[in-house]
Amino acid sequence: MSRARTRADLAPRTEPVRAFISPSPARRVWQRFRKQRLGYWSLIVFVVAFAASLAAPLWSNDKPVVVRYDGHLYFPLFKTYSEITFGGDFPTQADYLDPYVRDRFSKPGNFALYPPNPYYYDTLNYFSKAPNPAPPSRDNLLGTDDRGRDLLARLVYGFRVSVEFALVLTLIGTVFGIFAGAVQGFFGGKTDIIGQRLIEIWSALPELYLLIIFASIFEPGFILLIVLLSLFGWIGLSDYVRAEFLRNRTQDYVRAARAMGLSNWQIMWRHVLPNSLTPVITFLPFRMSGAILSLTSLDFLGLGVPSPTPSLGELLAQGKDNLDAWWISLFTFGVLVAMLLLLTFMGDALRNALDTRISDAMRAGGNQ
Repeated sequence: MSRARTRADLAPRTEPVRAFISPSPARRVWQRFRKQRLGYWSLIVFVVAFAASLAAPLWSNDKPVVVRYDGHLYFPLFKTYSEITFGGDFPTQADYLDPYVRDRFSKPGNFALYPPNPYYYDTLNYFSKAPNPAPPSRDNLLGTDDRGRDLLARLVYGFRVSVEFALVLTLIGTVFGIFAGAVQGFFGGKTDIIGQRLIEIWSALPELYLLIIFASIFEPGFILLIVLLSLFGWIGLSDYVRAEFLRNRTQDYVRAARAMGLSNWQIMWRHVLPNSLTPVITFLPFRMSGAILSLTSLDFLGLGVPSPTPSLGELLAQGKDNLDAWWISLFTFGVLVAMLLLLTFMGDALRNALDTRISDAMRAGGNQ
């Protein structure tokens, strides 16, 4: 075997150079957020719980998911059928909790696949043997309210309504707060002074009295509450955005953008706003907590969403009126506290992830 080596064999071998790509600011924030274990797992639990509440009709409903009757398949969850369809006498919508209808489904060749919790949030179980409000039982795992409605279904759908309300109210308040604070902080001078005086006058209006007046004129509802609370929900955030714009408008990159001929609006939204979003992002979970508490308080006072819309505040009011029905107050209060704790843990973790000083200190402490 020849030991001769070619020039290529004698040449030194070098490893390919790999370029180091620095992660984006958003990715670095996400990496720091994931290290906040309590806040990170709170986010996962909250998202999973909200997703489960969105899919609640599939697992908490008084209508079967699928029915096989006389050789035909029916999907009551997605389509309305009359009692006549299943051998009844009335053309009205079938009551799938009726023992007569259930007996028809139990015949040979027929079946009905019910959700794990066979109750909707407004289902009245007329065939219950226990007086209402009924304690937890095999039929109603968390008991019933004073009208005989399943408490588990009311809590699940009430959780969904509360989160949806908080998301919409937070989104609207954030948009208005950013716009108002950005205009005042960037232009300053008379614009800032006039804007601040107008905001002071507007914030002096009695919000609760306005809610009571409008509730007496119009029927309270989801949309009306969103509109009324959005009129005042942006004020606090606008102060933080204004302070950030006042600080950042004197930075060198703003002067460079002006020298390049960019307009004021381009400088505001392309350059100053991305560097002023820290308080906006930090306060999002806390603003959601405030929105949930506002809806719960209004529902408790009877100024919130109308019945039979599921509401945590309405359940708390029932617990106050039925002190012997301990399960209503206990489980409702537990769901409300869990929601607020999860959002608080998320807000704290997000604040720590956005504050590089806190993250560096925690990293230094971990290295020690």
